[in-house]
Amino acid sequence: MNTHIPIEILQQFDVPGPRYTSYPTADRFVEAHGEAQFIQSLQERKASARTRTSPLSLYVHVPFCASLCYYCACNKIITGNYQKAVDYLDDLAREIDLLLPHLGQTQTVSQVHLGGGTPTYFTDEDLHRLMNLLQTSFHWQSAGEYAIEVDPRTVNDDRLHQLWAMGFNRLSLGIQDFDPKVQQAVHRVQTLGSVSGLMQTARQIGFASINLDLIYGLPLQTLDSWHNTIEAVLQLRPERLALYGYAHLPVRFKPQRHIDVHALPQASQKTAMLSMALERLQEAGYVYIGMDHFALPQDSLSIAKRQGRLHRNFQGYSTRPDGDLLGLGVSSIGSMGASYVQNAKSLDEYSDLLHQGKLPVVKGVALNRDDLARRSIIMALMCQGRVEMAGIEESHLLNFTHYFARELTKLQDFVEQGLVKVDSHSVEITPLGWYVVRAIAMVFDKHVQADGQRAHFSQIL
Repeated sequence: MNTHIPIEILQQFDVPGPRYTSYPTADRFVEAHGEAQFIQSLQERKASARTRTSPLSLYVHVPFCASLCYYCACNKIITGNYQKAVDYLDDLAREIDLLLPHLGQTQTVSQVHLGGGTPTYFTDEDLHRLMNLLQTSFHWQSAGEYAIEVDPRTVNDDRLHQLWAMGFNRLSLGIQDFDPKVQQAVHRVQTLGSVSGLMQTARQIGFASINLDLIYGLPLQTLDSWHNTIEAVLQLRPERLALYGYAHLPVRFKPQRHIDVHALPQASQKTAMLSMALERLQEAGYVYIGMDHFALPQDSLSIAKRQGRLHRNFQGYSTRPDGDLLGLGVSSIGSMGASYVQNAKSLDEYSDLLHQGKLPVVKGVALNRDDLARRSIIMALMCQGRVEMAGIEESHLLNFTHYFARELTKLQDFVEQGLVKVDSHSVEITPLGWYVVRAIAMVFDKHVQADGQRAHFSQIL
């Protein structure tokens, strides 16, 4: 990878765009695709060879948090009433009980991710209960990836040992920034020393990979303070890093109304922060996976990228083969065959549907022939950085240069800037183009190109 990223390239592409954890994106889901269509997809998997050859991935959403982080745009519930969490565990059990007759009892799972909210909001006893539920309902592969998102303020050494005993082998720690003033401004205070101690213990226990989440563009951040955070992270040397740009959307996300807009860095400052971080991380030996993800060369994510096995789903980049993802819990999104579904976004609606004996799916989309072809192209660009035209033609029975003539014309601007190479056989992202891969993928997004409405997406950078 080229570690020098011209500032003007970053500035040019500091625009909203999809993250492409799916195609079509979630804003295209419709209520007409609901429980009945989802049940049909489950039954088709149960009857197909995918049950034997393609393990499931599971995502479980835990929405509860003990305190509010002002920057947060996740679906969460801030509560001190722990009974809500206990009731939610009961609802997760109901959801699985409703799913299994349609899906079958012998499904193999190779990837599990608990996200939030704060999964470690649950007590150890209740996390054990949840994991036991998942492990008795599905067959877990011995070499699978089993991850949990952790708020460092909610765990200690003893809890890490408990998480390991439950079956987790990967951790993702939400850090965001190590500067005390920035932490106070976003209402999330944790010390570098405490995080360092937790990581040291986790490695001694045997966790295979630790990811740290960082955010640039937060209130009171400066280039100097952000540089200090990056240097501290490099000393911690996590196996993986996620580097997100803060998007201030207080109309959509009420917690962000607590943030002083005048304390936010200007766009030029934010771009400088990103540029410095990109160069510094790669100088320190991290592999740029794509978008906002980095990994050490020996991490399985880097190995998957080198070997062309990288995939992408609703949790981001993955080493697991592209396959079906079962989303459990409020607002969870899943993919099953050639369709996507999403559960109810409010806890009340989610629980009410389950108590009626209904699966809590409220919207989704079935992919047509055009969607499937475009998804193949977008995911190939996002994961491998290369699209072989012959492969698309054979898989989707079309003439690539004719079918995507308009898209190939639009790519010429990227070609002239050295971001893409196009010949008669392939479309390939250049090393510089990887930094703006979302913008390149958008060329093949029929919906974005048709209506041009991107304001509801996060910034590309």
